[in-house]
Amino acid sequence: MADLSTNPAHRAGDRTEAGPRGRRPKRAFSGRNIMIYGTLIVVALYYLLPLYVMVVTSLKGMPEIRLGNIFSPPMEITFAPWKKAWAEACTGLNCDGLSRGFGNSIKIMVPSVILSIVIASLNGYALANWKFKGADIFFTILIIGAFIPYQVMLYPIVILLREAGLYGSLTGLIIVHTIFGMPILTLLFRNYFTSVPEELFKAARVDGAGFWGIYFRIMLPMSLPIFVVAMILQVTGIWNDFLFGVVYTRPENYPMTVQLNNIVNSVQGVKEYNVNMAATLLTGLVPLIIYFISGKLFVRGIAAGAVKG
Repeated sequence: MADLSTNPAHRAGDRTEAGPRGRRPKRAFSGRNIMIYGTLIVVALYYLLPLYVMVVTSLKGMPEIRLGNIFSPPMEITFAPWKKAWAEACTGLNCDGLSRGFGNSIKIMVPSVILSIVIASLNGYALANWKFKGADIFFTILIIGAFIPYQVMLYPIVILLREAGLYGSLTGLIIVHTIFGMPILTLLFRNYFTSVPEELFKAARVDGAGFWGIYFRIMLPMSLPIFVVAMILQVTGIWNDFLFGVVYTRPENYPMTVQLNNIVNSVQGVKEYNVNMAATLLTGLVPLIIYFISGKLFVRGIAAGAVKG
């Protein structure tokens, strides 16, 4: 009879379980996994707790908020603060809530995102695949431009927009966002197109394809992840911008973030924390929704070479 103590399957601490492909060791839940998951849970709670407070506060009436327990769920849910934040709160001379700012933000964001991504993708494609005289100098200037503090350029751009007759208009702000988004997006596209196998480009050239043919027939179909990366970066940056919005536009053209600031920092009347929380959540919904919809493509774009090179 075989000695069970010498059988590896019966040694102490070695557990096995039957499966469709035979017997395999059962992995124990190690202390390392406990530490990793515990850290992730703590970090998640750290970031989700303020969001929870904002949501529950926005659903309470002011009498309940004055009781002081910010973590308790609402005893009676009300959407009146959301309605007031959207259509009734005063944002300066106007008392039509965030609705006006939402429309302005959409008018600013859509053309700015489209223009900056189209131009930056062409720049990155040309820098990666079509070497021209001075390309390295041009690329260096773009990289330097990506790290120039915005505050340094505020006043010169005010002068330029004033001389062009665009100061205070949505068109002027669209041009500003398009220009300032160009350097970093060009870097992303250039690095991504550099990671594409050079043989594809050479084969297309041999077949007679030109600049636009290769761009539309080869590069674009392969570049959906990096376009999503660029879109999320631009949407988030433009939608959350406050500095350019308050400097380069007039009150009737203020974006949503500037109007949110006017609501939260209003010194007239009672401080309505539920309306402030609802207004903050409404302002952040657009980039949040876009990120959740395209989050997987964002990760794919980063992993596929968005930060290589």
